[in-house]
Amino acid sequence: MNPIQPLKTPLVQPGQSPGATPAAPAGGKSFKEYLLDSIHEVNSMQQSADQAVEKLATGGDVSPAEVLTAVQKADLAFRMMMQIRNKIMQAYDEVKNIRV
Repeated sequence: MNPIQPLKTPLVQPGQSPGATPAAPAGGKSFKEYLLDSIHEVNSMQQSADQAVEKLATGGDVSPAEVLTAVQKADLAFRMMMQIRNKIMQAYDEVKNIRV
C-alpha cells in the first residue's frame, strides 16, 4: 500500500497570501473575466432582441426576418450560458463532495 505523497509544488505562490485570488496569466484574461464578458454579451443580445421586437411592434423600419434572427441568436446564447452555468455548478458540487 502506497502512502499519500505530499504535493511537490505549493498551492500558494511565494509572496502571495493564502486567501488571495490568483492573478490572470501573463498577457491573458482570467476565467472570471471571460465569464463576465460572456454574461455581458448575452445581456446585450437580449436587449437588442427586445429593441428589435419593439421596433417591429411599433411599425419601425425593421424586417421580420431581422427580428426573428435577433431573437433566435439571443435565445441560443442564453441557453448556452445556462448550460455552462449548469456544468460549472456540477463541477463545483463534485469538488465539494470530494473526501479529504
